[in-house]
Amino acid sequence: MVLSLLEKYNIKGGIFDQHFLVDESYLDRIVAAADLMSEDIVLEIGAGVGNLTKKLAQKAKKVIAIELDPILVNVLHDHFDDIKNIDIVEGDALKVDFPEFDKVVSNLPYSISSEITFKLLHHKFKLGILMYQYEFAARMVSTPNCKDYSRLTVNTYYFSDASILMKVPKESFQPVPEVYSAVVKIVPRPTPFGVRDEAFFMEFVAAVFSQRRKKIRNAILNTNYTLKIPSIRELIAQLPENLMDKRAENLTPEQLAEIANLIVDLRSKSR
Repeated sequence: MVLSLLEKYNIKGGIFDQHFLVDESYLDRIVAAADLMSEDIVLEIGAGVGNLTKKLAQKAKKVIAIELDPILVNVLHDHFDDIKNIDIVEGDALKVDFPEFDKVVSNLPYSISSEITFKLLHHKFKLGILMYQYEFAARMVSTPNCKDYSRLTVNTYYFSDASILMKVPKESFQPVPEVYSAVVKIVPRPTPFGVRDEAFFMEFVAAVFSQRRKKIRNAILNTNYTLKIPSIRELIAQLPENLMDKRAENLTPEQLAEIANLIVDLRSKSR
């Protein structure tokens, strides 16, 4: 179906350089991983020509398919306007207000992987089955002291349990991308550690990982123009030496939260 649609509409990758998953076996494995129930409302971001959309609609109560490319939106309307449980939304998924949904299942546009993941993690849902570039997926599920450990790792862990379900070869897509892909399972859950100020914690993590080769002490000093911590040198002197001598990439999410919490507490006392 997918290849014939691409040929019929002479689609070479869409205006936004999409890579369409055309391997039926991987499409079926993605749908199976979503464990869809008849009452599930599914969000799909970057519906493309609807190859995944149709399979989701056969299992779910409703599929909300978001697509930005007007050419692909026309394809979706041509093929799915008569299917009552598919809602086609034309727009930018980064700007569209998501309706309520139970699960998100998507071959995501890779150019917005980071932004759309952070948006999703702040939204309430039961399960995500999402396709990413393999390198991005590896960063989501990494551990401290690994080269892939990053701000993305910490933020993902803060909101959810994430795991790579399968690596997908380049040949499974049309047009063929330059990189391998991976399907990631995301299960939202309450954070496993406490933070005093979530917004500051997120800013702190972003700041120290922007200086990942610096010790935390210097990373905080170098980025205080964004963190805006008053009396910064005096405050840092009160933080645990064993943590200050490590780099962000060597600290667990819990240890990063410990530092952020101490800063919040010390900052409050100094006011």
